Amino acid sequence: MLGRLILAGLLMLPAAYPAVPAPAAHFGHPIGADRKLLDWEKVVSYFNALPKASDRIVVKEIGKSSEGRPMIAAFISSAATIKNLDKYREIQQRLADPRKTTLQQAQEFVANGKAVVMITCSIHATEVASTHTAVEFAYRLLTEDKPKFRAILDNTIFILVPSLNPDGVDIVTKWYRYTLGSQWEGTAPPELYQKYIGHDNNRDWYIFSQAETQNVVKQLHNVWHPQIVYDVHQQGAYASRIFFPPWLDPIDPNIDPIIAQECNSFGAGMATDLTASGRKGVAINAIYDFWNPSRHYQAYHGGLRLLSESASANLATPIEVKPSQIQTRALGYNPRERSWNHLEPWLGGKWTLRDIIDDQEVAFESCLYQAAMRREDLLRNFYEVGRRAVARMSPYAWVIPFEQNDMGASTQMLATLDFGQVEIEKASEAFEAGGKQYGKGSYVIRAQQPYSSWAKTLLEKQDYPDLRQYPGGPPKQPYDVTAQTLPMLMGVKVDVITTPFTAKLERASVFPFVPDKQRASGVMPSTDTDIWRVLPALWGNSPGVFRDTSTGDFYVQPPEGKQMKLLTRPNISIFKSSVPSMDEGWTRWLLEKFGFAFGSMDFGDINENRTGSARVIIFPDQSPRTIAEGYQGDSMPPAYRGGLGKGDQLKEYLERGATLVFFNHATDYAIDALGLKVKNVVKGLSNREFYSPGSILNCKLDTRHELALGLPESIHVWSEGSPAWDVPEGAGTVVARYPEQGILASGWLLGEKYLAGKAAVVDIPVGKGHVVLFGMRPQYRAQSYQTFKLLFNSFLLGKY
Repeated sequence: MLGRLILAGLLMLPAAYPAVPAPAAHFGHPIGADRKLLDWEKVVSYFNALPKASDRIVVKEIGKSSEGRPMIAAFISSAATIKNLDKYREIQQRLADPRKTTLQQAQEFVANGKAVVMITCSIHATEVASTHTAVEFAYRLLTEDKPKFRAILDNTIFILVPSLNPDGVDIVTKWYRYTLGSQWEGTAPPELYQKYIGHDNNRDWYIFSQAETQNVVKQLHNVWHPQIVYDVHQQGAYASRIFFPPWLDPIDPNIDPIIAQECNSFGAGMATDLTASGRKGVAINAIYDFWNPSRHYQAYHGGLRLLSESASANLATPIEVKPSQIQTRALGYNPRERSWNHLEPWLGGKWTLRDIIDDQEVAFESCLYQAAMRREDLLRNFYEVGRRAVARMSPYAWVIPFEQNDMGASTQMLATLDFGQVEIEKASEAFEAGGKQYGKGSYVIRAQQPYSSWAKTLLEKQDYPDLRQYPGGPPKQPYDVTAQTLPMLMGVKVDVITTPFTAKLERASVFPFVPDKQRASGVMPSTDTDIWRVLPALWGNSPGVFRDTSTGDFYVQPPEGKQMKLLTRPNISIFKSSVPSMDEGWTRWLLEKFGFAFGSMDFGDINENRTGSARVIIFPDQSPRTIAEGYQGDSMPPAYRGGLGKGDQLKEYLERGATLVFFNHATDYAIDALGLKVKNVVKGLSNREFYSPGSILNCKLDTRHELALGLPESIHVWSEGSPAWDVPEGAGTVVARYPEQGILASGWLLGEKYLAGKAAVVDIPVGKGHVVLFGMRPQYRAQSYQTFKLLFNSFLLGKY
């Protein structure tokens, strides 16, 4: 309501700030107006205009987005603080590492420092409101003179990121304007709203695969070490109006209890302020857990990670919600009923973009004012969390032996940890630890460092609790996934050392974080030749790659019993459904970053035989119905509808020698469309019987098969409701099989008995070609380096 009064000109603004541009004048309409979205260029130009009118803000570009748009951060505080940002950044860095700061020095820093609060907006671009809120709230903070705002400016450094996904802002705005006035007004665009990974862009906070994530972590998190990071989101339209922490169980035990308790306190405070402002439908302790680090970088780096989820309109189009449309069940509460964590239900009415902005502005102010009032507590606790981390003795350290099957994966894992500010040391001579000998060049990560919790959660096995909706009932669904053990996903040997040891160690030099220019050591050539572009799967100690010096050609030492043959570049295409698929985007990212040339094809290209020279077609994870039919009914304009149908043309490609590669649930389409004689043994099982909600499983490979080239016999695979098969004799070759017992490696798994001895990867010859079924996403979120190799090897089936 306050925002509306300001925009209407009913409140007098201090004469001291006449030059601060009003949003309505800059954008040509009031913020929050129905059916009005923003262009990113206009958002950037607005923020760049603010420092010209106020000495309480500076705006910095922190890098470019995946499509080259500028990413910006606004620093807002008192004029005196803005003049001395370097001083306060130094205080933050000293408090972040208790090894460099005595207790007496810390007390001085606590007394003189500022609480650093970072609010990040619209990482999910269809959740449009928060970028609008950022614009209006920045204006208010710079122009309104009221006690709460003065306290915020005097006691905090407010880092405001108007969007973590600038590309998505423009993608959604463009589509919204295109559909205005049509029956499709307010729909999501028929493309990913981030170049590669769409909605998964807030699942990238520990693998750092995307430019946007790298920019924010490198330029903001790792420099300013915020005490609070508040990420602003939207949810569906038919439950609560807004959610705040406390989080649901489980909470990752590697998150310091101080941080978890502060999240409880601040989230409840924000809920209190929303309720006091007269807003209904405020929920806490519901829906969202605090388990997986892919969404919670700062929680392992000394600070709070807060979240709000506002009910959505149809982008900027108002909706009318009938009481009967309000859900009767949500995780942790009933949206229609009063409960301790949902005290005043909202039971229907008109809901607009302006409503969302009003709620978010109250939340912004509440978060910042609480931080201002508890400035010293936040700084003191921030330092104490670091003290507890550097005192860790269990475990004592992790050792990464120098000798690895895949040196490229080992280097990438170390680079990922290094980017997250984990300190890594290298042995200059052999040493003994935990009763085992390690050679010169082995790496050591000691737990006595500020971010050892970050290292621990990424390096250790996850034991996700068996949580049920009621005793003996179905499982409680995790908000995201249950495992993230990087050594398993990447195929890197890491040993946990529980007792102190002595070794001659020196800080390892900074690892180059360049996933698109990986290089291996040893058997690979050092020049940028086609071999790099053809078969990165051969990284590691074996098999060897050989060059004929007389011709310049490259050859591979094949599996036993196969003849050595010349490697040739595979012609690869990725199937791009009419319905955007994050898995398709992750596949594009993977092939680009590893240097494969490839194309994309849609259902029309396949059905009308416009596949060109493609001999490998990848079908990313998607439901069979979506592959076959695309969008349902008239939910999209006619130009965006359609699907592959029964897949008759695929059989012709196989007869001509093509290789068709199917991921995860897309395999069900392949089985039906191609009449394959394998059976998905978990299809149709209830989640009480079989449940694999993002887990890492043990698998055995047939190392004689070409798909297993360069891999050990025992590997780990990613499983997320994934299929497994019975393969009758003669129906195909099982390349990867689950063991009879001990299948779960990390995370949570119900119904292990259904997977015992079943196939996880199958190669099925059809005609002159091959069908490869992956009962997994082999390129899972840029993390599963071991199964990258299985995928890459599939490109060369029959070429050895």
